[in-house]
Amino acid sequence: MTPGNSGASTPEDDDPFGYLYADGQANGAQPPSSGYGYPNSVNRVRTVGQRQYGQVPQQQGAYGQPSAHYAAPESLPGGAPTRQQPQGGGGRGRGPNTKGLLIGAIAVVAAVVIGIGVAMIGDDSGKKDDNQAGGTPPTATQSTEPSASASSSAPSEGELPKTDAEALQLDGGATKASDIKGAQAGGGVYVTNFNNVGASATWTVDGIPEDGKYTVFIGYGVPGKDGTATLTVNGAVSSTPINLKNWANAAEGDYEKGWTKTFNWIQLNKGTNTIKISCEQGNQCDANLDQLWLAKGWVKSG
Repeated sequence: MTPGNSGASTPEDDDPFGYLYADGQANGAQPPSSGYGYPNSVNRVRTVGQRQYGQVPQQQGAYGQPSAHYAAPESLPGGAPTRQQPQGGGGRGRGPNTKGLLIGAIAVVAAVVIGIGVAMIGDDSGKKDDNQAGGTPPTATQSTEPSASASSSAPSEGELPKTDAEALQLDGGATKASDIKGAQAGGGVYVTNFNNVGASATWTVDGIPEDGKYTVFIGYGVPGKDGTATLTVNGAVSSTPINLKNWANAAEGDYEKGWTKTFNWIQLNKGTNTIKISCEQGNQCDANLDQLWLAKGWVKSG
């Protein structure tokens, strides 16, 4: 290479210290000013941070943001795996999972309660209803016998209406009296002179909530002997008589000890209904009547 030539042909031939040697000086090398010492040599001076030969410049991003050309080591093939940081603060270990224990305890208690409920329901379903104890339920207005220990007292105020003898409509010679003690109706009033064909006591009852099955209870007293009567509901006569049996086991002729009760299963309509007790041909009507009341469904006590 001679003085005045174009300098080094490649960066590898460009000697930045050529001016220090005799051959370099002979070739016109000068101390560096802007080049590496040879006239017209390749200018390789770069400001700090600028691109170097054979390298891709690195883009400078905004403060606090990674360069667009940067990729985390773990994202590169064969990169180092990431390490999960433990949960919780301060590097301390987790305490016992009290919330999980509480939820578990509540679940156990709920399971026990549900089990008890299912067992109780199963036990109740296995019991026969008293109305079906004998198999096929009776038809409407059929009379059934109460137990010998049936109480002569009327039930307390219930859901459905009840009436005393004082409020009954009497026909056919039936009258009211209060001579015999033991009647449960208000003032001890009862229906007497009932032992005559055609005698009757009618109850017009209001406030029946819906059509369906009901039980009518009849408080009465007999003089130590069994009796019968006829039941008529809304004009329909029952084929089965009212059983006025001597459930109190009173001595013959003892009306005072003969107070008891009986019941009949009937069908009623929503609203107003009529229930009539009468002495008809073939009945044994030597009895006194004091109270009538209703219960929902076909039951044996109420």
